[in-house]
Amino acid sequence: MWTRSFALYFGARTISLLGDAMMPVASALAIGKVYGIAGVGFVLALWTASAVLVMLFGGVVADRIGPRRLMIGADVVRVVTQAVVAVAFLDGAPPFALLLAMAFLSGMAAGVFEPCVNGMVPLVAEDAQRANATLKIAEAVTQLVGPALAGILVVATGPVFVYTVDAATFLVSAVCLVLVRVAVPTPEPSDVLSDLRRGWEEFKARSWMWSVILVWVFWGVLVVGPYVPLSSQVIGADYGWVMAALGLGTVLGGLVAIRLKPRRPLAAGAVALIGYVAVPLSVALGLPLPLLMAGHLLGGCAMAFWSVMWSTTVQTQVAPDVLNRVNAYQVAGSVAGMAVGQALAGPVTALVEPRVFMLGSALVTVGVVTALLVIGPVRRLGRRPQASGSGPVTVPAR
Repeated sequence: MWTRSFALYFGARTISLLGDAMMPVASALAIGKVYGIAGVGFVLALWTASAVLVMLFGGVVADRIGPRRLMIGADVVRVVTQAVVAVAFLDGAPPFALLLAMAFLSGMAAGVFEPCVNGMVPLVAEDAQRANATLKIAEAVTQLVGPALAGILVVATGPVFVYTVDAATFLVSAVCLVLVRVAVPTPEPSDVLSDLRRGWEEFKARSWMWSVILVWVFWGVLVVGPYVPLSSQVIGADYGWVMAALGLGTVLGGLVAIRLKPRRPLAAGAVALIGYVAVPLSVALGLPLPLLMAGHLLGGCAMAFWSVMWSTTVQTQVAPDVLNRVNAYQVAGSVAGMAVGQALAGPVTALVEPRVFMLGSALVTVGVVTALLVIGPVRRLGRRPQASGSGPVTVPAR
């Protein structure tokens, strides 16, 4: 698995994920200090909404020119946006309109980047599940280090340095991706609308996929979306350490996913996901720091295992020539609910106390797991890839 291309891709993802792991804590503390919960929620919501807005077109372009080139362009855009925010914080309180504008541009870059992440894995590794699990461990390590590092740096140096580091991570990621050599597609002549329709038909034909995405919309609105703005305010100064525990749990979940290859991966992932209940529940109950960290450790492990099962299933059940487009539909659906949840995080505090809302999130998580196990196509789907579409015609990368 550790070919030159995979090693470079692994390096690109790891350094970029480190910056990503630092940003929620840095944003929650830096933006929250100036503009409060509502400010953090609106910035995150606009970032997510702009990502969803361009995601489908990103999948189409990636199937035409290859995911690597699109990822490089997205990284370059985010170098600029994060550098602008860093400069803006030099005055202490950057204009809220500027933060929103940079969030919008950064979100658009992420929107064309994300459909390519799954599409790159089969190009750089033969064992998709092992590669996904390895990348998930790297993500987990960055989640372990990043939040604590961000919390320390915000206090010690302020947001300027943190956002500068984030810009640098995207620059390093872009350089690594430039050095990756993979096959690029030679698509049949078609127009954008035809490509979008093809992607939609492939997505719609898989009941297991759209069923999970429908469930995930509720998950995003009521659990994942509001989590960062609300939990960061409830937990306070210990938020970075709690996120580090979540990252450590993700490491453990990734290690399990390297070894364990269940016959029905989505069913096994859904069963494991029940452990995520501990994340919102521990916040809702106002537990002391050691128990908060234990709950997030369990939740991180559960989420990592589900994530590897889901990513590997998508990569092995979808034909390579439409993989990026189908990824775009499933990722857009997954995060659409998050944008709504992030936007509602501020207003909801006027109606209900954050801890009460987090208790509701724990109950919703139970409902999500139940729904996944009740849906027959999700519960019964095995490891054998379904034949669909024709394989891509490729030429050597240039």
